Amino acid sequence: MKKNTNINIKEIRKDFPILNRKVNGNDLIYFDNAATSQTPKVVIDSIVSYYSNYNSNIHRGVHALSQEATDAYENSRIKFQKHFNADNSFEIIFTSGTTHSINLVANGFKKILKSGDEIIISQLEHHSNIVPWQMLCEETGAKIKVIPIDHNGELVFSEFEKLLNSRTELVFVNHVSNALGIINPIKKIIDRAHEFNAIVLIDGAQATPHMKVDVLKLDVDFYVTSTHKICGPTGVGILYGKEKWLNKIPPFFGGGEMIDQVTFEKSTYAGLPNKFEAGTPNISGVIASGIGLDYMNSIGLENINKYESELLNYATKEMLLIEDLKIYGVSKEKTSVISFNVGEIHPYDIGSIVDKFGIATRTGQLCAQPIMDYFKIPGTIRVSFSFYNTKEEIDLFIKALHKAISMLS
Repeated sequence: MKKNTNINIKEIRKDFPILNRKVNGNDLIYFDNAATSQTPKVVIDSIVSYYSNYNSNIHRGVHALSQEATDAYENSRIKFQKHFNADNSFEIIFTSGTTHSINLVANGFKKILKSGDEIIISQLEHHSNIVPWQMLCEETGAKIKVIPIDHNGELVFSEFEKLLNSRTELVFVNHVSNALGIINPIKKIIDRAHEFNAIVLIDGAQATPHMKVDVLKLDVDFYVTSTHKICGPTGVGILYGKEKWLNKIPPFFGGGEMIDQVTFEKSTYAGLPNKFEAGTPNISGVIASGIGLDYMNSIGLENINKYESELLNYATKEMLLIEDLKIYGVSKEKTSVISFNVGEIHPYDIGSIVDKFGIATRTGQLCAQPIMDYFKIPGTIRVSFSFYNTKEEIDLFIKALHKAISMLS
């Protein structure tokens, strides 16, 4: 097989301290990247540096430490603005994660939606892009419509078009399915929804580790992701929103930093982005997230995507040689995710056995119960690859999988 010459995997693996550890006496093979990516040393070092050298609150102090922390924090915002090609840095809101970002937007539409309005989501959604909209509908009287999937796990676009009408106010779809790895045609979805003046939010948590996202080209109204998927720390989310919508929706939390004037009679809100960033934020996490973004961009998203596609194709070919193995989510447009089952063996049992060989996978419903209900299965085993994984690791996984099947059959 032709060797990829764009990235040096051996050198890259040296950047991730956790890849040197052993699990159950075996070298760690981490195939749960769709849940969270591992963290390079440069990101870990940035967190240590913050607490060692300039630990201070931001935006409030005139002293040197506060100024240094503020500059580093806001510089990270600019990094994400440029990465996503947003018009303005204040259109980038820092949250605690994708779930927080979605809830922030859902809360903002409580006073905008009315009974009889319609929200469209897809059958491919993570629970975090279902439950907040159900809560919103309960409070407003709006109704949820669902874009169905087909037997391949792909959205049925023609059915989406049938759902759109003059009552459609909001459309929420993930860019990539966390359970199946399928890449959705979000540009087509956004353009069609806008023909009905619907507002579109895209859950990009599973897309941003694998591809460059241009929010202006997409013309998306809201785009959300979590930085722990892109080599950053946990506890930081990115919410991009068009300026007009961020100005229109009310803040999610009240407190310090998000205010302009406070009296006991009335308070007024600060401008963007402070309006949505109440209280002391995860300062070190935001700064480190910018470092993680720099790290991934230094490798190149195109290089990452190309290499991960090689891993996906190699693993898919080898796994399909296994008797009774079924892959869920069959599409030409996929990221490096494989969800599968083997015969009637419960996914948890296989996941538990391969863990004994030091291999981390994900099993169960994957926070996507509607998908599992559609396929009439209790869950799947999911392996998800990142740019620091290797074909040799896939070979070891295949061997462990054969052993698990023989033990459980």
